[in-house]
Parts: sequence; C-alpha cells; structure tokens
Amino acid sequence: MTAKTLSIEHVPGHADFRALSTIPGIGVDLRYASANNLVGSDLYAPFDCSWLHREGAERLDAAVANLANARADLRLVVLDALRPQRVQQRLWDRLEGTDLRMYFADPARGSIHSFGMAVDITIADREGRELDMGTPFDDLTELSHPQREAAWLASGALTHVQVDNRRLLRDVMGRAGWQGIRTEWWHFDGGDRDRIRTEFARVL
Repeated sequence: MTAKTLSIEHVPGHADFRALSTIPGIGVDLRYASANNLVGSDLYAPFDCSWLHREGAERLDAAVANLANARADLRLVVLDALRPQRVQQRLWDRLEGTDLRMYFADPARGSIHSFGMAVDITIADREGRELDMGTPFDDLTELSHPQREAAWLASGALTHVQVDNRRLLRDVMGRAGWQGIRTEWWHFDGGDRDRIRTEFARVL
C-alpha cells in the first residue's frame, strides 16, 4: 500500500496533476460537485476536484482524439475525476447500512479516484445532450453492469442503440489505455490498480 499522500489543497499547481480545463475537447459536469447525484447534495465543496494525475490526463487526451476520429459530432463529458480521500469517506459514511457500498471502494483501501487515476465519463453531442446509455450515471442497479449487457439486450431491457453507445465509449477509452469495470458502464481506471495504489500519491 502506498504511503505517499497529498492534500487536495496542494493539488493546484502541483507538477503531478493537470486541470481538466487543460484537456481540449472535453466537457466537464462533476456530479458530486452539485446536488445531481445519488445522495442529492454537493459532496465536494469547498474542494476543487476538477483534476487528474498527469498520466491520466494524457490518456484522456488520447481518448478525446479517438472519439474525434470516430465521431467528430460527439465529445466526452467527465462526470467525476479526482475524488479526495476525505470525500470518499464522506460518501462511504452516507451509504452506511445500504447495499450501495458495494459500488464504492472502502476508504481504508482507497478509491482509484483518490489517486487522480479514474474517471466517470459519458458521451454527449455538440449541444450537450448525453447519449442514451440505458441508465443514468450512478444508476446502481444491474442494468448498469457491462458484464450483463448481452442478457439485457436479449431480454429487451437494453436496446441495440444503448449498447452500441456503451461500446463506443469503451472503445475510445480502451484504446487510450483506460480499463472499464464489470459493474458501471461509466467508470474507467487509468491503469493497473495495484500499481496505482503502490506508486501514486493518494489525495486526502
């Protein structure tokens, strides 16, 4: 486990981090910095969480280019990026006693978001309308699970358009080095989790 830590207050101006605003071609709509999320309140204030580790930012640059080459009429929209340990703990505490904790990393181990090496992301058109992915962001039901898409498609719970939209997202992210997970179509890690937890500083 990494022993390296960095306070969120020291992220701006730090050489290891890039602001999302420096990544051309993306939209930014940090849901946990608003009330538009599963707990219905701003979890990030007063912190500025619109950052990624520079390695993750480089991979996001590549994903933007991949999407531009595939569909110039669309763009990536970041829904969550750097999530400090303090916020992860706050979220964990808010979900105490619910089954929803299975979707979030135990703060004792650390979320990959807390290293600035994970993003929650979707695709929107140039007018800002998000593509239909079959569920909203943070819909924590099995309908959001990529591992079950074939079954949902066969049953009619998801349409071909919805699954194709998810596949487009996975393709442009995967070719940039991002790794999706089995339970959330929107979540991508920027590399091997063990390496990230060992080599990168956790943001507190």
